[in-house]
Amino acid sequence: MFRPVDKLQVSRRLSDGRKVRVGELAQNSREVFFQYDTEYLDRFHGLSPFTLFFNGEMQQAPTRPHNGLHGAFADSLPDGWGLSLMDQVFIRHDLAPNPVTAMDRLAYMGEQGLGALSYDPVSEFSPGEPDELINVTDLGKSAVQFFDGLTTTVTAALARHAGSPGGSRPKAQIHMSPGDARHASTVPKPGLEPWIVKFTSKHLPLGHQEGLCEAAYLTLAKNGGIEVPEWRLIDPPDDFPAPAWLALRRFDCPPDNPETGRFHMHTLCGLLDADYAQPSLDYETVIKASLSLCQSPAAGQAQFSRAMFNLFACNQDDHSKNWSFLMDDHGEWSPAPFYDATFSPNPYGEHTTGFMGHGKAPPLEAVRHLARLAGFKNWEEARDIIAQTVEAIDQWPTVARELCVQDSARKRVQRHLETIREQNRSLLTMSQ
Repeated sequence: MFRPVDKLQVSRRLSDGRKVRVGELAQNSREVFFQYDTEYLDRFHGLSPFTLFFNGEMQQAPTRPHNGLHGAFADSLPDGWGLSLMDQVFIRHDLAPNPVTAMDRLAYMGEQGLGALSYDPVSEFSPGEPDELINVTDLGKSAVQFFDGLTTTVTAALARHAGSPGGSRPKAQIHMSPGDARHASTVPKPGLEPWIVKFTSKHLPLGHQEGLCEAAYLTLAKNGGIEVPEWRLIDPPDDFPAPAWLALRRFDCPPDNPETGRFHMHTLCGLLDADYAQPSLDYETVIKASLSLCQSPAAGQAQFSRAMFNLFACNQDDHSKNWSFLMDDHGEWSPAPFYDATFSPNPYGEHTTGFMGHGKAPPLEAVRHLARLAGFKNWEEARDIIAQTVEAIDQWPTVARELCVQDSARKRVQRHLETIREQNRSLLTMSQ
């Protein structure tokens, strides 16, 4: 008989690898509650300053939008792709996913999730840690076959990626050798670095060109002065139609201690209890929350720059889970590197995050308001940032060719970029 988890101990991994107890999660038949540990309150810092009080009281989680969890802990769970894998693991154990609670899923995650938080006891359904190394190309083929609906079989290696980060696309968290992607593991090992590999499928909007296009977008963003994750391209198997898979180095792992150290990571979705599946945010909120959390004008200006990149680069799937923050051991917050930055047009050309209530082609005064809010001294300073961003995006044809993006995909993106630039030309007019 399946019995849902009723209590979980929450721990946090620090950047030096130490593991400290944070508190306890408990659930009854209807609600989930959390209480900080007294020693944690005395020595460390709050996990979620906007919605989770940093005190010793027992705090009830909101019913929505995180399936009855507090946002800080909901960020430990995947969505889309990861949940599909997890459901198949439960089904393989003759357990229908319906009675599985969000707490059960946290128990499944254990220490597998992104960020610094872990949960104990670990679920009996969670796969153990293997000693053997894995073949990334074989893992990728298994992932794509599952994603494409060609199989419902979840291999043992793939089951360990039921905790892969959010989004609907097939991906995996692995630990790779710096010089050889074939030498990898699903768990930390000495000499291996933590990466996320994004696989491709013919069912994605840009098909098997997705990896190359995202690599090109990350290059454009970096050229425009935006901080992005370190990335590399991985060769798929010879019989696979994709030219390359994109791997991103995990930024929740300190560069000087990637094996055991962690930074606490929190999405804006979790911080504000926003519904990422709906257009629930505005860039005004993104900038305000960043300034309040990070206590730095640089954070607001960085988010303004990213907003302008999303606008002019047609990254319209800019929902609340695509904005994250990192907290160090001293309680200092900073924006995480810019991720999921790629060509992603939405129906009707509307952004998921609005520009002062406008889903596309925001008027000049709306963007000027965002610039003032972000802390720019004057409009000329903000306009220079916009011009720098657009100049970088204009490099798309060159960068795409250098990365061997297929002509049809390159031209399709270029048509959208030209249309969007024309729609927003008032933001670049020098006389304003």
